[in-house]
Amino acid sequence: MRLATFGGGLLSRKRPQLKWRLLDPLEVGLVVLCGLLLVGFLVSEIGDVAFRIIGHPWLEAEEFSIGFFTWGVFMGGAVGVRRNDHFRLAATAEVFSGRVRTAIEAFQQSVMIAVAGCMMWFGYVNFLTGFGSYMMPSLTPIAVLYAAIPTCGGLVALFSVEKLVCGLLRGFPDPTPDLGLAELIMEVAD
Repeated sequence: MRLATFGGGLLSRKRPQLKWRLLDPLEVGLVVLCGLLLVGFLVSEIGDVAFRIIGHPWLEAEEFSIGFFTWGVFMGGAVGVRRNDHFRLAATAEVFSGRVRTAIEAFQQSVMIAVAGCMMWFGYVNFLTGFGSYMMPSLTPIAVLYAAIPTCGGLVALFSVEKLVCGLLRGFPDPTPDLGLAELIMEVAD
């Protein structure tokens, strides 16, 4: 089975020269997980409202909603880093090419790795302190929520190292020229 078809439409095909095929199943798994977390969030919110309307409140619904939302945001952030969506320090690198482009991209990925390291370290410390606080009414340690922070940090670090290594070995892609309105409409139509 080819990895390019592994995830079907779930796998991002943007900037393939900056990706390791080995991590493609991880990306697909994270996208599926994010979808499930979103569905869980919606079901818990709708269930909370529905049960309140019929006069039998679902007490744990808020806990489920917070958990699904927290994990969904952090796992979605990790997917965004792999796909290079919304996690950019500056768009200036796309204007340049050659060694200047490589230097700016390498700096950006180094900053992302440093931020991911902070997320892992301080997120882990926060996770450990979360065993002293509990969510009500289930008395589940709040550390369950805090675990999303170092997990996201580890994934962000992995994906940033992937981009940095691939970019230094294969080169960062040249900027794509801006499309005119007609070209943009044709691309969207395809």
